[in-house]
Amino acid sequence: MADRGGTEDHREILIINNFMMSNNTIEKSKKYNLQDSITYANGSIVSKIVQKSDSGNITLFAFDEKQNLSEHTAPFDAIIQIIEGKARVIIDGKVYNMLKGECIIMPANIPHAVEATTAFKMLLTMIKE
Repeated sequence: MADRGGTEDHREILIINNFMMSNNTIEKSKKYNLQDSITYANGSIVSKIVQKSDSGNITLFAFDEKQNLSEHTAPFDAIIQIIEGKARVIIDGKVYNMLKGECIIMPANIPHAVEATTAFKMLLTMIKE
C-alpha cells in the first residue's frame, strides 16, 4: 500500500459540502447523481456522508490515485460499490480487482484494506446488527 507519510493510520479525510445539509448528510427527497456528488482532491481521500443513523451508515468516498485505507477490521459487514474508476480490495489477504459497477461485501471482524489503482469513487454501506 502507498505510504502517505507519517504513521500507518494517518489519512487525510476531507468533507465536501455540495448537496449537503447542516448535519453533513445529502438532502432527502432530492434527486442526485452519486458520481457527481463528490469530487477528488489531489493526494487525498474525500468522504461524504449520504445517510447516518443508529442502524448504519452510507458514505460516499473519492480516492485519488494510489491512496489507500490500510488494513483494519470493522465490527459489521460493509458493502463497497465502485461507482467510478478501479480499486483493489484485499479481504483476509485475498486480492479483488474491482471495476465500476462491481460490489463486494467485506465480512465483519475480517481484516480488509482498500487501494486506489486509479482515482476511484465508491459507496460504502454498513448496516449495524
